[in-house]
Amino acid sequence: MIFRASRSLCYSFPIMKRTCFLLLTAIVLLASSLPIAAQKFLPKTIQFKGAPEYSDEELMAAAGLKKGTVLAYTDMKDHSQKLMDTGVFESLAFSFDGADLVYKLVPHADLYPIRLKNLPLTPGKELDETLHDRFPLYHGKVPGENGLLEGVRGALEEMLAAKGIKATVMATPYADEMLYKVTAMSFSIKAPPVRVGEIHLEGVSAEQQAKVKHLMDRIVKTDYDTENTAGNLERAFASFYVDEGYAAVKVHAERSGNPVAGGETIEVPFNVTIEEGRHYTLGSIILPSGAPLTAADINNAAGAVSYKSGNLSETLSVKEGLTLRTAVSFLMGQYKSKGYMDCVVTPHPQYDEAAGIVNYTLEVRPGPVYTMGKLTIENTADDLRAAMLAAWKLPASAVFDESALRSYFGKQDPRSALGQTFSSASCIYKLTRDNDAHTVDVSLRLEKKH
Repeated sequence: MIFRASRSLCYSFPIMKRTCFLLLTAIVLLASSLPIAAQKFLPKTIQFKGAPEYSDEELMAAAGLKKGTVLAYTDMKDHSQKLMDTGVFESLAFSFDGADLVYKLVPHADLYPIRLKNLPLTPGKELDETLHDRFPLYHGKVPGENGLLEGVRGALEEMLAAKGIKATVMATPYADEMLYKVTAMSFSIKAPPVRVGEIHLEGVSAEQQAKVKHLMDRIVKTDYDTENTAGNLERAFASFYVDEGYAAVKVHAERSGNPVAGGETIEVPFNVTIEEGRHYTLGSIILPSGAPLTAADINNAAGAVSYKSGNLSETLSVKEGLTLRTAVSFLMGQYKSKGYMDCVVTPHPQYDEAAGIVNYTLEVRPGPVYTMGKLTIENTADDLRAAMLAAWKLPASAVFDESALRSYFGKQDPRSALGQTFSSASCIYKLTRDNDAHTVDVSLRLEKKH
């Protein structure tokens, strides 16, 4: 028998734990009259309020509701629990006035985009659509635990199994190193390890075959990263070619075929296509005017005898054998020694086709100067900690120089007790940057050498 309710039914629960919900359910059922609890109703409409980012169709599917279905009061609660179990909502309340079944939703504030760490799957639109088909409330984000997070994890395992890969997928929070907060949920294969597999090269000239093969052999079997390996391959081969004088080289890397699941590893094959272009001789490397460090500073630090400068820019000395990569690396090291921890150096080539020369103008974005923050020394006895503090030469508020840490550990008198301690231990340091105060906290730790 179907009844029209003579009084409205309502239920509200910000469910934090499943056990709390079950207890509340028991209390409500005991408080309600048995005839009302057993009655069945046919809602004219089913409405959702408070979560406009989800369509009614998506919410109906996630709740397991269908229009035109007769529902008991317990059914309404069961469908509500299904919505809460997704982990997408902070709280939920529903009411039924005899005609309209209304759900009031409060979306969870902490939903995170997914990040594939080492899964040999292709992130993007197609993967998102596949997951949405299975989980109507998946809009590219998942909660921090249970519910939708666990559903997506299981679905990724099934996708890998379809490719012949039997592996357990783990979900862990991914923290942005610059923001110091969780910004995504990372899905990864813990075992077996996922490696870069066979690399098929195209476009390599006969003159470069041996050198390129040596580079390729060093890359194969390295850890695979879903988001970054293709780009890392492109940068590695391009950097090699630029050092060889092929300044206009173009490199494209992409996965090829299915991953190969062996007994001990999962190997992901790649195609790398190279357009070498012509060979150039390195001409000049030019700093922009007004840079915090001048070419004179850098050339003198590098041991160069001469340099030349102009009104608008300064030119780094180009020694025999100098490559763009070593010049940029040294330049960044000099900037960071002056506290410019966020320094970014971008080379812009200018080609003299007639002479076969390439000159580079370096765009330098130094960022703010960082100073020394708090020093922490871990896991040491009081007397050793006191000796380490006494030997520390970078006081608070001084311009931070990471190279001072290497000097601190490596240049102690080997005859001293502190020097002997450092030589017999693994010396580890951790840097924690405060991007608002522009300070760097340093944590030192000594561990037994293996």
